[in-house]
Amino acid sequence: METEKNYDVIIAGAGMVGATLACALSRADLRIALLDARCPEFEWSDEAYDIRVSAITRASQNLLEDLKVWSRIEAQRLSPYREMQVWDDSGDGHVHFDSADLGEPDLGHIIENRVIVKALHQRLAELNNVSLLCPVEMKKLDINDEAARVSFADGSQIQARLIVAADGGRSWVRGQAGIGVHGWEYDQSALVTWVKTEKFHQDTAWQRFQPDGPLAFLPLTEGYSSIVWSTGHEHAQALRELDEAAFAEELAESFAHRLGAIEQVGPRAVFPLRYFETLHYIQARLALVGDAAHMMHPLAGQGVNLGMADAAALADVLLEAHARQRDLGDYRILRRYERWRRADNRAMLFSMDSFKLLFSSQSQAIRWLRNTGLNVTDRVTPLKHAFMQRALGR
Repeated sequence: METEKNYDVIIAGAGMVGATLACALSRADLRIALLDARCPEFEWSDEAYDIRVSAITRASQNLLEDLKVWSRIEAQRLSPYREMQVWDDSGDGHVHFDSADLGEPDLGHIIENRVIVKALHQRLAELNNVSLLCPVEMKKLDINDEAARVSFADGSQIQARLIVAADGGRSWVRGQAGIGVHGWEYDQSALVTWVKTEKFHQDTAWQRFQPDGPLAFLPLTEGYSSIVWSTGHEHAQALRELDEAAFAEELAESFAHRLGAIEQVGPRAVFPLRYFETLHYIQARLALVGDAAHMMHPLAGQGVNLGMADAAALADVLLEAHARQRDLGDYRILRRYERWRRADNRAMLFSMDSFKLLFSSQSQAIRWLRNTGLNVTDRVTPLKHAFMQRALGR
């Protein structure tokens, strides 16, 4: 690495959102530095799945197609979900969504995070105006009227007119900039893994709401399913520590054996769940995207889609500014991005938090309300279609 180098944009975080932004910005003659503490993983055994997956909406798919990334995902593996089955175990509430009712081939795709990252970086490798710097250890961030400068542990520095934080929920860049957050820790953790079930998943995303949190079976290839089990912290840790046979039995029981016995279990991990939104998405010469700006409950799997929408919106704002020869780090330019995304993000954050509270309540009146709501949604076609359109990201 050179002692000091100038770029137009520095993106901290080379994961799904940061790499998406780099791809989107690469369409202009901008010099882009993409940084990460770890280099992306590009080699793995096809016999196992990534325990982290994302439910990619049609809107995100369209973006990835536009960036010439989607075909690279298809060349690896992805699983469409054509239906969704959602029910409440405290009553008879149930709703069934079917893409055929909208004349659509699917409602979205379940894709391993590592597959998305690899496809994005395959595209980036073809571009001559994006420099991937990894692994790097960022030690200091200085922002002044002219530039944002990052100093690394090896003593080298880079600077740009704009730095973008795409470095996750515990963003180092956000912390260095002193941007506060409003939010809280949930009383739940998410256990994630993958399993092979006795019965085929039917290209369906299944979700059962339980008193301690939702349990989702999301379809993967070859009849496997990704598991996202939100439950109390102690229960999640206990589940992680069970032997495979005991875990398989408890999982099947908690899912009411809808897909039969659990025949194979992958590695398990537990992640505490958080809700927050930053007080500001921007400062002069700084913008936040994805989990660096907001995090929510994973019950609808919308986190990465919000992040990709952030990336697309910021890219549009910056590309227009660049075409007009404006300063990319100007607060007035970045304010357009903040206004554009904050309203949409806040609506989704509030909705997911409300759903979490609604389905966690043990009040008899609330239980009746949510079961009635599910059944009404299942019966009222325009309402059901509206939910499916939202699931598609429209």
